[in-house]
Amino acid sequence: MSESESLREAVKEKYAEAARQAAEGGRSGCGSDAVCCGAETSKIDPITSNLYGRDETSALPEAAVRASLGCGNPTALAELRAGETVLDLGSGGGIDVLLSARRVGPAGKAYGLDMTDEMLSLARKNQAEAGVTNAEFLRGHIEEIPLPAESVDVIISNCVINLSADKDKVLAEALRVLKPGGRLAVSDVVVRGEVPAEIRRSVELWVGCVAGALEESEYRSKLERAGFTGISIEPTRVYDVEDAREFLAAEGIDVDRIAPHVQGRFMSAFIRAGKPQPA
Repeated sequence: MSESESLREAVKEKYAEAARQAAEGGRSGCGSDAVCCGAETSKIDPITSNLYGRDETSALPEAAVRASLGCGNPTALAELRAGETVLDLGSGGGIDVLLSARRVGPAGKAYGLDMTDEMLSLARKNQAEAGVTNAEFLRGHIEEIPLPAESVDVIISNCVINLSADKDKVLAEALRVLKPGGRLAVSDVVVRGEVPAEIRRSVELWVGCVAGALEESEYRSKLERAGFTGISIEPTRVYDVEDAREFLAAEGIDVDRIAPHVQGRFMSAFIRAGKPQPA
């Protein structure tokens, strides 16, 4: 098994466990005490808390909220319009798909793409419970989107692209399925500056939305190489190393030693870019 396949399986296993916990009534995501992207629920959350307003979650099934494992709220920032087609990369329990479906209205459509059977099952159950008819959940990988070219107006994603071992392929696929003039509007974890090797080597931290994060300028470069224009990266929450002390220490990392090298360098950001119109 290749390194990328091993990473994918590790991520898949974590998301499957998070889905099982959410389905059973456990709290594994935003608003809980979980660390981002399905890490152990006993540790304090520096990333996923307080991302959605009560007015957004009150009409959704509790399981959809419990399974929310993101680092932002892309649906609140994407400026979705009635009648648009939206695709959520790594849709998990479906919270962003269900919110998007309501924003685009009955003339629009919201797709969710996920590789984890447990999450897809939970998302479809949440969709039925919410009574949302203009949404569809697809099984697949974000590096190989199972939709035709130029079929989507807006792509959103919530703390998932950084989990991929082939981000260039993810962005190339995103550009392929976007219509000319379409928009990428994702929340993700980004880094400003160099990160110690201990962080990069930890698969658990990668699954926890930290070690897979791109440096801000590298993220911008990858978007440009893929063909996106109008790129902006807006920090939405900067993380304090003290917020993650317990989690990092549990990974065997000397927090005091690395603190000066990581303090203020990890952040959630809202990333916008567009697919150019043909000349």
